[in-house]
Amino acid sequence: MLHTGGKASSPESLMRSRYSAYALGNEDYLLKTWHPDTRPASIDRSGPTQWIGLQVLHTANAPSVADDDTALVEFVARYRINGKAGRLHEISRFLLEDGRWYYLNGSFPDEST
Repeated sequence: MLHTGGKASSPESLMRSRYSAYALGNEDYLLKTWHPDTRPASIDRSGPTQWIGLQVLHTANAPSVADDDTALVEFVARYRINGKAGRLHEISRFLLEDGRWYYLNGSFPDEST
């Protein structure tokens, strides 16, 4: 299990393990897998979020990157807060450094178009 020290074999496997860590409330793992250049001091876990589903939409090498050290994973994560359903649609960027994948940052596509 990646949460106990294993290495993610791909950006998608890291993203899936990070989703699980959010669902389990494993802040240590989330911070450990976040790239130091963009890592926050802590993660705001206020509120009773219940994560209820994950769908990976697309994975790819990041555009305009000449090597395989940067990748994108687009996903939709579904959640419930106080009985109200919601969804998080994100395109996450990952960076391979010293043989280990790290979450770098994410963007949220405009879904109104």
